[in-house]
Amino acid sequence: MTRNNNNDAIPATIEYISSCSLPTPWAIFQLHAFFEPATRKEHLALTLGNVSDGEPVLARLHSECLTGDALFSQRCDCGAQLESALKKIAQEGRGALLYLRQEGRGIGLLNKVLAYRLQDAGADTVEANQALGFAPDQRNYQFCQPMLDHLQIKSVRLMSNNPRKAAALVECGIAVVEQIPLIIKKNPHNERYLLTKAAKLGHKF
Repeated sequence: MTRNNNNDAIPATIEYISSCSLPTPWAIFQLHAFFEPATRKEHLALTLGNVSDGEPVLARLHSECLTGDALFSQRCDCGAQLESALKKIAQEGRGALLYLRQEGRGIGLLNKVLAYRLQDAGADTVEANQALGFAPDQRNYQFCQPMLDHLQIKSVRLMSNNPRKAAALVECGIAVVEQIPLIIKKNPHNERYLLTKAAKLGHKF
């Protein structure tokens, strides 16, 4: 892996690697790669337009969901939220999406499959995580600060239904001037999941 040495401004918790263009169906984004030494995970940021001009940036923190983002799972709303956020950024012509490698609300892909098996047997998404010995949501957003600092983003209009994300950014010193819901249509496979996120995790729909 070749690393860009122009990363003096990045704290040790996150290393900036490099950037490139990323053509998508909606726009040509800039793709920025980061490395987190503590977890050995790679995180990404997609930006469009000038996000370093000091004005609030339309933004999303999107945790990786391989089943939803890549395999089109209908058990969650993740893939649809990812697509909706990128479309909204493209329509505005300016924005940023941080793609965070925190699969299964932080429990990892294999444990997520085990949790799905428990859900098949009747547990909801929170009960399944707890049955495996995990907290309902184990994600950490602290490393977003050095990523946003590198992109020179100081304030955001956050696309999220999760008030915890907004609170985490504020705690890191990022101003959240607006929280914009990402409402995705329910289907027979994700309706209980969405209701559980609202009732037990405080998501706003």
